Amino acid sequence: MELFLAQPRGFCAGVVRAVDIVELALQVYKPPIYVFHEIVHNHHVVTDLERKGAVFIDQLGEVPSGAVTIFSAHGVPDQVVAEARKRQLNIIDATCPLVTKVHLQGQRYSQRGYAVVIVGHMDHQEVIGTKGSIDGEVYVLSTPEEVAGLNPSNPEKVAYVTQTTLSLDDTRDVIRALKARFPNIVGPGLDDICYATQNRQNAVRDLAQQVDLVLVVGSSNSSNTNRLRDVAQQSGVAAYLIQDETGIDLQWLVDKPRIGITAGASAPERLVQGVIRKLQELGGGEVQLMDGIDESTVFRLPRQLLEASLIATSQQSAIEQCN
Repeated sequence: MELFLAQPRGFCAGVVRAVDIVELALQVYKPPIYVFHEIVHNHHVVTDLERKGAVFIDQLGEVPSGAVTIFSAHGVPDQVVAEARKRQLNIIDATCPLVTKVHLQGQRYSQRGYAVVIVGHMDHQEVIGTKGSIDGEVYVLSTPEEVAGLNPSNPEKVAYVTQTTLSLDDTRDVIRALKARFPNIVGPGLDDICYATQNRQNAVRDLAQQVDLVLVVGSSNSSNTNRLRDVAQQSGVAAYLIQDETGIDLQWLVDKPRIGITAGASAPERLVQGVIRKLQELGGGEVQLMDGIDESTVFRLPRQLLEASLIATSQQSAIEQCN
């Protein structure tokens, strides 16, 4: 078998930041650290952090008063923030800065009197958080067909924002339908589309042109990971989503001499390498890295966490000097 590896793939800057926040919080504040919802949608990442002392919860009532509580990369509704403050929790916000940007866009549109349409999936945590951050008229839709049923109070004042785990390709038809029905609609520019989502879909589309089968590494509850599989299938090749190398079905490889590998934005590189090793055990050759964008985006950690880390480091250094 020939093996081809997509570029870019795997962790995006928002996921790196979120995981680093939990890791550093565990060092600074010591376990247990509470995390509201999965920090990112990947079973292996969550399990690793649980072993280190992170406790993942779905209700703030499960958190002891005053405990360190981290909001996931997907963001949370304002109601959750208010509840956390009421319970005097020590909040650390790991929301991806690109998601925060969408929240702020939606809030600004709403404050200017616009009905806000969120293009995304109703049950996705990011969309729940975005909707819950907007005071005013707000709708969620994901298909062009749903646009016909949209009845804002003022059709002349409609705005839209998009779920970050959807690419320009994913949202194009819906936005086109919105613009056809509401000619005065306003929304973000193309540069506001999440770079990581678009880059990974472009990369898997290029990959699909070179291979007979695409394996997408990631969790089944990850929106962007599922979409990578869809994009590969729409490009005309067989594609399967696997958690890790144990998910490979040998029947998939029959008469498939050229295998492509990619990973969702919440899948760590070690899982990709595990899949490569397994394929090489089954007869795969050297990996050929596809041409693609070399991402360099880095998001800063929260100031409060960095300051707490510096204080903890200084205290530890003082203790060591005394000893």
